[in-house]
Amino acid sequence: MSTFDSHPTRANAGLRLYGRRVLMRPLVPSDFAAWSDVRRRNRQWLTIWEPQKIKHAPDPETDRDAFSARCSIRDRERQNGTAYTFGLFVNQNFAGEVNLNSVQRGALMTGTIGYWIDQAQAGQSYIAEGVVVMCRYALEDLGLHRIEICIVPRNSNSRRVMEKLNIRDEGTALRFLEINGVWEDHMRYAITAEEWNERRDELSERWF
Repeated sequence: MSTFDSHPTRANAGLRLYGRRVLMRPLVPSDFAAWSDVRRRNRQWLTIWEPQKIKHAPDPETDRDAFSARCSIRDRERQNGTAYTFGLFVNQNFAGEVNLNSVQRGALMTGTIGYWIDQAQAGQSYIAEGVVVMCRYALEDLGLHRIEICIVPRNSNSRRVMEKLNIRDEGTALRFLEINGVWEDHMRYAITAEEWNERRDELSERWF
């Protein structure tokens, strides 16, 4: 069963989410070496699916101060309740990230999950587990109503995560996000609190 041992909006490193095999927690400046190593080794594997970096801006992959600033920004986002970003750890080793972005309250009560993993750890369903852990946190602890995951159609690895979890496909949004310098279509997957409640036991038995 997942365990949550901190208030969800408190900006500190004490928040821990657990699945059957993965630990998810906010990254801190001391994670720089591990995060940088994974990002550098996976640059070609990852950048084709990510927005372009801002030119001439310090790069967290190579600049320790920029990584520390990134951690501080993520802390403030958690404190403000606008985003919740987590490093994904397997056997205590950093392996990737699962993030809840663009959190909106009011009538929407929604957020968007994004994720990436070290290619050396791919294919073992760690991200699928992390997505379920995040859904539980978002829909139960944070009280959101709907979670969305948006994927470039040709990104078959990410789409397999959705297929494995049987997350509902809501259709394709044209030129939805800028990815690597191109406005890309995205398939939009979603799960609501009602769907989560119906599937909680099934998903918990498999992933927690």
